[in-house]
Amino acid sequence: MDTKISKVAQMIEAAGKVVVFTGAGVSTESGIPDFRSPGGLWSKFDPDDFTIDKFINSAQTRKKMWKLLLEGELMADATPNAAHLAIAELEKIGKLSCVITQNIDNLHQKAGNDPSLVHELHGNMQWLACLNCGQKYPLENLTQNISSDNNIPDCKECHGILKPDVVFFGEALPQNVLATATHESQQCDLFIVIGSSLVVYPAAYMPLYAKRAGAKVVIINLGPTEQDDIADVIIDHSAGETMTKIMEGVKREAQT
Repeated sequence: MDTKISKVAQMIEAAGKVVVFTGAGVSTESGIPDFRSPGGLWSKFDPDDFTIDKFINSAQTRKKMWKLLLEGELMADATPNAAHLAIAELEKIGKLSCVITQNIDNLHQKAGNDPSLVHELHGNMQWLACLNCGQKYPLENLTQNISSDNNIPDCKECHGILKPDVVFFGEALPQNVLATATHESQQCDLFIVIGSSLVVYPAAYMPLYAKRAGAKVVIINLGPTEQDDIADVIIDHSAGETMTKIMEGVKREAQT
């Protein structure tokens, strides 16, 4: 593992543009369960309640969603972990082109990454969006105004339906974010996957785009992924410890 970490540090030092792609394996180290894992969201709740059609057409489903939000079941009060901080450090030293993330927890921004460099393919749970006019509201402001009898809040501007600003089942990914992520993937020198098994598409196309454009690909994940065959380096280890050691190696490389 030390040899691989040294190699990745050298690859980062040599690269002009580094793209980091993160999945649930980064968030789990902050105490946010993977949706699909034991103890994750789908072991507690029915995924059908998270389809866009059911959310729009069923007031009961919307009441259930607000209840989950109020009780903190959909998003723990999590803080960035060592992996998030290492990725933010990559930006500080001028190596990071952007972060492309499947996560919806806002932890990259909390860790110090410039929000304009964080491309959230599946949205951000810290915001609510009106399905009618598109107005957005911070989640923390609205949940303070929901009464205990599960009243459903609506948009202050047009009284349209509000939903968490994340991609529900049956919804397309935000096309502008997807286009930007695709472009960044195709322009980088080094593409680092952290904490994703690369099974959810179209997000999992990103490392393929990078590889086809000539970039080196590094995969850091506990367990195999669907794209291990395209990786130049594979590190089967936890995200936080691995990225901390890699950044220590990058600093050493910069001093030589």
